[in-house]
Amino acid sequence: MTTNVVRRERLSRFVDLARVYRGWNKSELSAALGRDPTKLIPESGNPKLDLVVGIAEALDWTVGDVAESVWREPSKSVSEFEGLEFVELNRQSIEAHRQGDWKRMLEITRTMAERSTDGNQRALAMCGCSVAYDGMGRFSLALRSVQEGLSESGVTERVRIMLQTNLANSHYALWHLVEARSIANELIEQLEEPGRISRLERSMAALARYVRGNARRRMLTTDIDGIEAICVKARTDLEASLHQYGILAEEFDDDSYRGVANTCRGALIEVDAAAGSLSPQDAVRIIEDGLDAVIDPEAMPIGDLLESWGWWSIFGCNIALRHLDDEELHHHMAIFTNKAIEIAERLGNWSMRERAFTLEHFRRQQARLEGVPEQGWPLDEEDIRVITGTMGRFPSFREVGWQILRGANVLESD
Repeated sequence: MTTNVVRRERLSRFVDLARVYRGWNKSELSAALGRDPTKLIPESGNPKLDLVVGIAEALDWTVGDVAESVWREPSKSVSEFEGLEFVELNRQSIEAHRQGDWKRMLEITRTMAERSTDGNQRALAMCGCSVAYDGMGRFSLALRSVQEGLSESGVTERVRIMLQTNLANSHYALWHLVEARSIANELIEQLEEPGRISRLERSMAALARYVRGNARRRMLTTDIDGIEAICVKARTDLEASLHQYGILAEEFDDDSYRGVANTCRGALIEVDAAAGSLSPQDAVRIIEDGLDAVIDPEAMPIGDLLESWGWWSIFGCNIALRHLDDEELHHHMAIFTNKAIEIAERLGNWSMRERAFTLEHFRRQQARLEGVPEQGWPLDEEDIRVITGTMGRFPSFREVGWQILRGANVLESD
């Protein structure tokens, strides 16, 4: 069956569903969709946007969900995985994860989902999909995958813990700070009970502390009336996560744990500057001294340790924007945003790209308020591609992205 035929059939089902849902006859449905009753479904199987919007409104669905359901390609198992059992596929997905091969990991975990024989296997497969999407920076899809996994029945505690931790992390990545903190709260209560001594339980407990501590740190920007209390709680969580990851790193000789611990160490510098226990000048000096470890990111291996220094750069930007003025602000911001973008490009890290572009935009806004002569923001094709990709991945970044592109006069309509 051709792709066009499949799409025509899907559209027909949606149109019939809308008619039944609304209790309309065919004439009423056609009028609502603005179509000739004899030409509701295009021969090509590719509907125009207004038809998709009309169906979505008739069904009370989102436009995106209707479009995805109509256009999605039929699932295909990669021939390489033919005949492989679920356990072997899971082993290969773990190996792809270790190598940072997110596309391959997604192919494997999708195949796992197709071949799962019970709710727990499907939940595990969706957990793997969420990790792959996270690595690609597709955080909304990571969130959806986790939610699908958590809706399965018969899920073991081990798999549920992994899903819930990924759920908290996905919300954190998307700046859903209240949700991230709340889910992390539940995980911490569960995982810090006596007797939770397995490596998985300990690492998930450390990650839950990391997410809650950093969600609180980010709330320093959104909740300006509660800074003192936020700093105390964020410091408690980040110190705990730093300690837990430090022990895990030594016990298992794992650079990934060392990298996340170093990220916690940098986050604590930002928190201490906000709390007033560390002067902003000392804070940015410590950040700059730390970044001497990554003079050339291209020469460093890809991994959590390199990523941690990128986040140090972002923490430095936050400190500068929050506490410094005039030339001091712009000097430090130039250093930190440049380093963050270098590391983000080396890693393909979309979260770091979003922060770097957003914070540089804020710096330029601050400069205009201070009456500093406006400097152009030269964007090459790669910059435009990255900004566009970031807009797609972070709904909260879209308005900032449009402002950056308009300000740089890269859009013909401008």
